[in-house]
Amino acid sequence: MLIAKNPEFEQFVKTAVLTMPAAMHLGFHFGHIAAGEVELVQPYRKELTEHNGYFQGGVLGSLADFAGGAAAGTLLPVGWVNMTADYTVKLLAPAEGDNLIARGRVLKPGRAITVATVNLYASETHCATALVTMRNIPLVTE
Repeated sequence: MLIAKNPEFEQFVKTAVLTMPAAMHLGFHFGHIAAGEVELVQPYRKELTEHNGYFQGGVLGSLADFAGGAAAGTLLPVGWVNMTADYTVKLLAPAEGDNLIARGRVLKPGRAITVATVNLYASETHCATALVTMRNIPLVTE
């Protein structure tokens, strides 16, 4: 069981993620959030699809990045932030449906690096899996 170091982790993560311009553009929201895990829900929008109506692969990658980073962010101590160091996405099936769901879970928390896994689902079809590595850094205030 993972334990959050910041008692306000839920509000911290929601604010940090949902105020990013890219997140605002995509328009997803949090479904579930707990220490070490999150669920993001991306509603279908035509501009996020390929010609055939499936969610475009880059959208899946972006959502996986946000979900992995948010899951890792739930474990950060007060005064720390994280940023993506690396992520790999494996597309498993076409992502077709009203919503794209990304479920991120921390695999290995660490002081400097946290690794998370993300499974993405569209209409209950497992359409992608990602491995996300986040770099944890103290927030510099001047």
